[in-house]
Amino acid sequence: MVHGGAGALDNVTNEAEAVRYLEAMRVVLDHGRHILELGGSALEAVEQCAALLEDDPLFNAGAGSVLNEEGRVEMDAAIMCGQTLNAGSVAGVRNIANPIQLARVVLAESEHVMLIGEGAMRFADLHGFERVADHYFLTPDRIAQWEKAHRDHRMGLDHDCEEQMPDLRNDKFGTIGAVAKDSKGNLAAATSTGGIVNKRFGRVGDSPIVGAGVYADNSTCAVSCTGFGEDFLRVALAKTLSDIIEFTGAEGKAAAERGIDYLSTKVNGRGGFIMIDHDGRCCSAFTTKRMIHGWIERGGETVCRF
Repeated sequence: MVHGGAGALDNVTNEAEAVRYLEAMRVVLDHGRHILELGGSALEAVEQCAALLEDDPLFNAGAGSVLNEEGRVEMDAAIMCGQTLNAGSVAGVRNIANPIQLARVVLAESEHVMLIGEGAMRFADLHGFERVADHYFLTPDRIAQWEKAHRDHRMGLDHDCEEQMPDLRNDKFGTIGAVAKDSKGNLAAATSTGGIVNKRFGRVGDSPIVGAGVYADNSTCAVSCTGFGEDFLRVALAKTLSDIIEFTGAEGKAAAERGIDYLSTKVNGRGGFIMIDHDGRCCSAFTTKRMIHGWIERGGETVCRF
């Protein structure tokens, strides 16, 4: 499963725009299928799928990241292995084209789970990551979006509608994530984001936090969340979904329904998640008007939806 963000998506006003989103999802899903059919691991699949989405300026991650209050890009990402519960996470990184790949190296090559800011950048240098120029991230759409938000002293989701961010039409953007189960039964999850529009310098949301925006455990599920990160942090939603399965024996769909109700009831949370449970069932839920997501369940057809 993959997702490209949750929100109003009022900018998708015509068929051509919708096709762009859905085709992007389909290409990434089919790439993930190919990896798994060749015997690749779930961890490899979610890393590569997330990296492809980071490369697409349609989405709020990597090349398409939103700008912070200083008009710069700060990105967060995390990846987790359900077999070992090992995880790698980075926060507040700049000039890295694929933060999810850096998170994977944190998982594999460090004794830590999370590295932030300058420490994460030094780690990237140590492991040969190229620093890309600022202009790689500064698309005309993102600059115009930031200028409006900055002038109005507002922050918001990249998919918010005009009622949530008056006079700010947010165009074709979304946080990204991927979850997978491989032929050995192992689960993995990945989430990557540029955050929220005009966020404060140094702000970190749920995406790089294990248990909030990402989680994977072979005995329960793999989860990637998207939305207003502070809400997901307050209820540790990804781990909550895992705990529902762990302690109640619920299957994925029932756990998803309980989890989204919990998010809504506790904090009136805005956003959603994708999830694959330990039996390979694909599930999703969201409180926003729409969520861009797609899935391939147990080798079946590729499905993409808003």
